[in-house]
Amino acid sequence: MTFPSALTQQTSWRLGSTTLNVVIESDAIIRNLLLSVILLGAVVLSLSSGTVYVPLKQVVLALFSESDAMTNFLINDLRLNRILAGLYTGAAFSLAGCLMQNVARNRLATPGIIGIDNAAMAFAVASVVGIGVGLAPSSMALVGAATATALAFAIGGGSGTRGYRFIVAGLAIGAVSGATSQLLLSQVHIDVANAAYPWTVGSLSGRDEEQVPWMGVITLIAVIACIILTRYFRLLSFADSVIITLGQKPNQIRFVAVVISVALTGFAVAMSGPIGLIALVGPEMARTFAKHKGLPLVSSALCGAILMVLADLVGRTILSPIELPVGIVTAVVGGPYLIWILIRKPKQSSL
Repeated sequence: MTFPSALTQQTSWRLGSTTLNVVIESDAIIRNLLLSVILLGAVVLSLSSGTVYVPLKQVVLALFSESDAMTNFLINDLRLNRILAGLYTGAAFSLAGCLMQNVARNRLATPGIIGIDNAAMAFAVASVVGIGVGLAPSSMALVGAATATALAFAIGGGSGTRGYRFIVAGLAIGAVSGATSQLLLSQVHIDVANAAYPWTVGSLSGRDEEQVPWMGVITLIAVIACIILTRYFRLLSFADSVIITLGQKPNQIRFVAVVISVALTGFAVAMSGPIGLIALVGPEMARTFAKHKGLPLVSSALCGAILMVLADLVGRTILSPIELPVGIVTAVVGGPYLIWILIRKPKQSSL
């Protein structure tokens, strides 16, 4: 299949067989390596910082369980698990946002803004009311995310040129879902509501150690899938007639992109609660690094991870020893950014 020159003009290498090809661009490799270094720096800074400062040397020793017992516990049992949860969920939210924006051809069409986050939370909260905060099942969050997506597409009449109608439908779904979550929590014992509240606004505190590795595996699988399928997802920037002329089926490509986005959002919400503004800011950062060329899916995941780790660090330290949920920190930063997009870049909201 021949791709338009706009998709292949950069220096790249093609790997694979006649049935599976992966195009690796040199610019993307350099960009993602740089972002990986920044992410590593953010992780190290977050491991060191907090109510108790730990020198870099002691951090390294603690990671190998070679420091004193207190430092080992602080780094490995308290901070590392939380940071990894933030890294994985940040990458998942941002990657999901980039995919959904590409499907709807609109920068505002992120899972948080179109109600997927709130719907996933509402379904998970419904299970929390009956089962408990610690056992909020990911399956219910996935059902909620899928339900919200289906409703948004049905009410909005699809995506593409109807992107704004799609967004308005999602906003309504998100508002109803958010109200439902608050109603459910108002009907339970005050202790359950207090325990669930930080999670409903987005928090990485007290994440289950057994859930974090699974979130990492899911995010990694999604990133690999996106690397393989990027050449198809890029075609969604063209009209359906062009995609069909190139021998591809646009609806199938959209379906795959939406499934990946919904799965990532559902699992991420089950882990950390709704932190949807990462899905808005992360992809935009990645596009800036990529100079608005191509579809920077991997870069979006890395930017989302960086943002989440740094936002959680700010939440832990800015009012220490009091902690702010990471969802509040991202809202403080992401809210004005959303307003800036609406006011300053009205002509650039479409992709």
